Amino acid sequence: MSTTVYVALGANLNDPVQQLEDAVLALRTIAENNAVTISPLYRSVPMGDVEQPDYVNGVASFNTNLTPMALLEALQHIENTQGRVREVRWGPRTLDLDLLLYGQECIDTPRLTVPHYGIKQRSFVLIPLADINPQLILPCNTELTHLITSEMRAELVQL
Repeated sequence: MSTTVYVALGANLNDPVQQLEDAVLALRTIAENNAVTISPLYRSVPMGDVEQPDYVNGVASFNTNLTPMALLEALQHIENTQGRVREVRWGPRTLDLDLLLYGQECIDTPRLTVPHYGIKQRSFVLIPLADINPQLILPCNTELTHLITSEMRAELVQL
């Protein structure tokens, strides 16, 4: 059975826009009917204390027949193929693909937490999500648009 999923896209190394475009092509290979909806891309300030370039972020949505763990493995494979190296938490990266939502499921395992733990606080996730599906209701029954503040909108610059 097919499930609608939402995946956060982020990059700040090696031509970030191209990295995200390449990631979308790879996501099409795991999406049902090769169909992927992409939000506009935004420039955002990095999280944490690590000196690094600004990020380019967006969100992709698609239907898939993969289980949550198989999808996580596929996303990590795409990251690794595009040169992702995990050295520093919240450090610079060629590509970051985070599984935000897997249908309305709540998953809490050592390898995977869905909804993504930062989904409610991150402007670079909430605003692109709302671009794709402004009527989205999170598994906790919170309306997505109720989480977005004017301060969050001011943090991002659409590319």
